[in-house]
Amino acid sequence: MSDPIVVGGHTRIRPFNTRDTYPEQRLDNDLCQAVIAGNTVYVRGQIGQDLDTSESIGIGDVAAQAERAMANVALLLDEAGARMEHLVKLTIYLVDPRYREAVYRIVGRWTQGVHPISTGVVVSALARPEWLVEIDAIAVIADGPA
Repeated sequence: MSDPIVVGGHTRIRPFNTRDTYPEQRLDNDLCQAVIAGNTVYVRGQIGQDLDTSESIGIGDVAAQAERAMANVALLLDEAGARMEHLVKLTIYLVDPRYREAVYRIVGRWTQGVHPISTGVVVSALARPEWLVEIDAIAVIADGPA
C-alpha cells in the first residue's frame, strides 16, 4: 500500500499508476483508490480485486466479486477516516441485469441501517472481462476525517 499524498489540497488514498495495474493496456495514468476533499470521501469504483496484489477475486462469481468490492469500500473508507455509516451514495455497475438480486443482497448486508442513496447501471462491460460488478461510493463525515 502506498502512503497517502496531498495534491491540490486533497488527500489521495492508495495512489497508483495504471501502467502497473493494467500493464497489458499500455496506460500511464496517475490515479488513487479514494480522495478526501474536505469532509467528503470519494471511493473509486471497486471490483472483485485484492487492493494489495491486484489479483482478481471470484472470477465467474458475481456474489464473491460484490463481497470483495464492498469489503474494499469499507477498507478504503476506514483508511480515509470514515465508516460505512458515513455513506451517502453508491453507484453499482452490473454487466448483466440478472446479477442485480445477488449483488443487492450483499450491498444491503453491508449497508444495513445506513440508508444511502443508490443508482444501479447495466453496462456492456467493465475494464476487464472477468469483472462482473463495480461499486463506487461517496461518504460525508459531519466533522471531517477522524
